[in-house]
Amino acid sequence: MFTADELRDLPVVISAPRFATYLRASANDVERALELYHWNLEVSAAFIVPLQVCEVAVRNGVVEAIEAVHGPNWPWSNGFIRSLPVPRLAHHYNPQTNLRSVAALEPTTGKVVASLNFAFWEKTLTVGQDARLWIPHLHAVFPGIAAATPAPAARAGAFGALQHIRHFRNRIAHHEPIFARALADDYARIREVIGWRRPVAANWMDKVERITGLLAARP
Repeated sequence: MFTADELRDLPVVISAPRFATYLRASANDVERALELYHWNLEVSAAFIVPLQVCEVAVRNGVVEAIEAVHGPNWPWSNGFIRSLPVPRLAHHYNPQTNLRSVAALEPTTGKVVASLNFAFWEKTLTVGQDARLWIPHLHAVFPGIAAATPAPAARAGAFGALQHIRHFRNRIAHHEPIFARALADDYARIREVIGWRRPVAANWMDKVERITGLLAARP
């Protein structure tokens, strides 16, 4: 699969510390380690599609709930901004700061929505929003969540799922190895969240995703 030049130079391009992870997983066989590295690239790329659909599905559902309470100009509503959680430590992500800074630059709600961090949508799913947003609106904006599940429990589960997905997304974005993870479980979690918005979308994702085939072909 690899030429002699590639076997010599690719580990240098990847860097010794990064490539060492793949070597350890391949009994120090350079060719096998490069095969694993290439596979890790392929499966990381394959996850981009469901991750993008997941983020869009979540943020659009959250926006519907926010608009039902705070109106279409919610990014500039001080009442909504003050309802967002404040981190205990100053260097941690602050959704209030994120929203204020984005809303100061973008002219429309749609552009604000597209520019907010993934973490912003996660932080709207905290307990402080139960009374305003989630008890009245969660099952309406996420109809794929079982109606029998109480809104606070469903919201807490959604928060945990999004936190897990965000950390996974960040590993891919920073080109970190993901081959040692339970990737089938990662896909199942992403698929479930997409299905909360509309079950049809989760079924469609199963038709277009490449992850399952790549998992079966792991070197």
